[in-house]
Amino acid sequence: MTTYSYGAGLWLFGQFIDRYATDAYGPPVSTVEAIRTAAEVGRLSSLDINIPFAGNADGSAETVADVKAALDDTGMTAEAITPAIYSRVFQKGAFTNPDPAVRTQAIDLCKEAIEVAGELGARYVKFWPGQDGHDYPWQVDHDKVWHDELDGIRQVITSAPEMQFAIEYKLKEPRLHMLLANAATTLLAIDEIGEDNLGVVMDFGHSLFAKEAPAAALKAIHRKGKLVSIELNDNRLEWDDDLTVGSNHPVETLEFLQAVREIGWDGPLLLDQFPFREDPVAAAKLSIETIDAMFALLDRLDLDAVDAARADHDAMASQRLVMAELLGGLGPR
Repeated sequence: MTTYSYGAGLWLFGQFIDRYATDAYGPPVSTVEAIRTAAEVGRLSSLDINIPFAGNADGSAETVADVKAALDDTGMTAEAITPAIYSRVFQKGAFTNPDPAVRTQAIDLCKEAIEVAGELGARYVKFWPGQDGHDYPWQVDHDKVWHDELDGIRQVITSAPEMQFAIEYKLKEPRLHMLLANAATTLLAIDEIGEDNLGVVMDFGHSLFAKEAPAAALKAIHRKGKLVSIELNDNRLEWDDDLTVGSNHPVETLEFLQAVREIGWDGPLLLDQFPFREDPVAAAKLSIETIDAMFALLDRLDLDAVDAARADHDAMASQRLVMAELLGGLGPR
């Protein structure tokens, strides 16, 4: 069986702010400080890093050299670079902004991310266009924003055909209707863009949130040859809560991890979590330990019997097999 390495979005170790605790749940955290905290987990080998960097407490800017030194010191690598095309300046949209100058600003930031990715040796640049979409009926021309979204992404990815890019889809937040909301819409956009160096970041929680079956969505993305990265977390289905892995949907997580194995994924598994009130190192450690334990459970599971049940679409048989392992046994039939 494949032994998986683990990574994390660096925001897991940063400062958390919501619309109620606007003074934040902790002090500001620089990118370098967050990298050092991530190293305390002990099992993380790679990080998804946002640009612009968070900056130092004295207001000075952090440089790529600063971040590279921190990665080298901790023995971790940059897995991805994510440009912050969802910040306040892009509140009316990044690639879909009605102002051409702001659209250009989003494209330029993404091109800067390509340079940073090259300097840090990151495997891909991630698009998370959280402000691209709408909140009200009649707010946007749906054909126009779709065209602008695809045009902006195309301009970025064709400028660096040697770089891998990936879209992380999400149903909502910050926009009430994000344009790239689910796996199907995102695959459609990628197909229309028509470039080989663009794929999908499969976020388990975003898939749950979009009312998908995450294992099915993962396999659909894989069948299209567009799977670039996998992120793990959990939620309560109504919001992108970014909770620890398996905390709310352990059975779905098990099926997803089995699908990860079935497609032959050999890349890292990344944590995308927001531990607002919890210790981030403890949250990351718990998630990794949970994933390890779930893979061990899958090793014990009678997969031949599961496959036979699935072949017959026998939900009770497959549920019995999974639940017996999960709960340490069931009573007689």
